[in-house]
Amino acid sequence: MQFLKSLKKNKDLIWFLAKDDIKKRYAGSSLGILWAFAQPLVTILIYWFVFQIGLRSTAPGQYGDTPFLLWIMCGLIPWFFFSEGINSVTSVFLEYSYLVKKVVFDIEVLPIIKIISASFVHLFFVILLFVIMALFGHLPTLCYLQVFYYSICMIALIMAMGYFTSSLAVFFRDLPQLVSVCLQAGMWLTPILWDFNMLAPYSFSFIFKLNPMFYVVEGYRSALLGNVWLTENWLLTIYFWALIVVLALIGRAVFKRMRPHFADVL
Repeated sequence: MQFLKSLKKNKDLIWFLAKDDIKKRYAGSSLGILWAFAQPLVTILIYWFVFQIGLRSTAPGQYGDTPFLLWIMCGLIPWFFFSEGINSVTSVFLEYSYLVKKVVFDIEVLPIIKIISASFVHLFFVILLFVIMALFGHLPTLCYLQVFYYSICMIALIMAMGYFTSSLAVFFRDLPQLVSVCLQAGMWLTPILWDFNMLAPYSFSFIFKLNPMFYVVEGYRSALLGNVWLTENWLLTIYFWALIVVLALIGRAVFKRMRPHFADVL
């Protein structure tokens, strides 16, 4: 409730800083904000070319004759949002150190600025995905609305983890680089570019389901390609939100404990 009150109190400033954040990130470059969209697009095309053209990969059988491009986009687009969100939130207190040092400013709203900034790009790619799916004959259904639910899931996950990583980053300046390395490994440990059904027969396959992004990525694909409602994965849904609560409690506890020392260190 305290956090929601802070959001309401600073909503105009948060919106201004979020728009300014994405502008200044690419200030000085010729293409400007277009670079925010160019890198993910090129990444999608490279993976599509390597896996489908080079390795002759196809979408898993449960999705019928779904084009591989759609299958891979449904996995990469949420991961781009999560990766960008965690990376930027981890460094938020370092980047906005001039605000952290102000006693009157409520710095707990700073992570949401980075999330809103990343949401602009994510919304573009979700719309692009819908358009490409329509071109391939996958017309919108009510199940598509679940994409916004899974986006909220990612926002909650980024916030829960972000308070922990951003607080530690103030004292441990190598943490942003460490987070980037972990995200690179995490992308390959999440069934984004490979089919989880390949591991299903093995007893250790449940370990991969413990990854909260497994729930989100599979949710995107189930909603958009399989027309599956999230109620069919109710057990995984309960686990995901229970994990969010635990991570949020840990993150907030670390943030409150370290917050009084931020100004001194920065």
